[in-house]
Amino acid sequence: MQNLKFDKKSLLLYAVTDRSWVGRQTFLEQVEEALAAGVTFLQLREKEMSDERFLSEASEIKKLAKKYNVPFVINDNVQVALQSDADGVHVGQSDMEADNVRKLLGNEKILGVSVQTVEQAKVAEQRGADYLGVGAVFNTSTKTDAADVSYMTLKEICKAVSIPVVAIGGIDSNNVGQLAGSGIEGIAVISALFSNESIREAAKCLKKEIEAIV
Repeated sequence: MQNLKFDKKSLLLYAVTDRSWVGRQTFLEQVEEALAAGVTFLQLREKEMSDERFLSEASEIKKLAKKYNVPFVINDNVQVALQSDADGVHVGQSDMEADNVRKLLGNEKILGVSVQTVEQAKVAEQRGADYLGVGAVFNTSTKTDAADVSYMTLKEICKAVSIPVVAIGGIDSNNVGQLAGSGIEGIAVISALFSNESIREAAKCLKKEIEAIV
């Protein structure tokens, strides 16, 4: 199956899933509301799920992402990404090395890598990353092990690489303006989107804010 063409504009409003706020809506309903509201990129993140369930869920999310023509990647799990025919995978520093991931994925799939330093950014680019996730740029409760990245480091990373950079970590509509001038192509959000009573309104607001600074 053909995967979506990826460009930096796809990274404007990057949603990372989190089922912590499932209740009022099902997980799939929350994801579809975010996609319908204008999310431009989607990452499925499941840390406590068996590969079998993860694959089943990924296959369902893939259908939704395709419906809205939004690139869709899997967090960490390369095999689930391949088996579900996701558009790619996103890995962290403690996961498989980017060049090994690229060998498994081939050249047609999207590869994102999380980095916190200029050196990590350069290595990730050299090893085949298509984009970088940099953070945490603000305090976040979602990833307690995330290293803080200053505005200056974020800016230096953007200057040091030719691939697009997405800022992540504690970003919401109140602080996204502080990232202006850093060189990012977009923001990745979790709780700022999915913890909201209206995911649709949160997405629209965030998209307007990030469009104003990139």
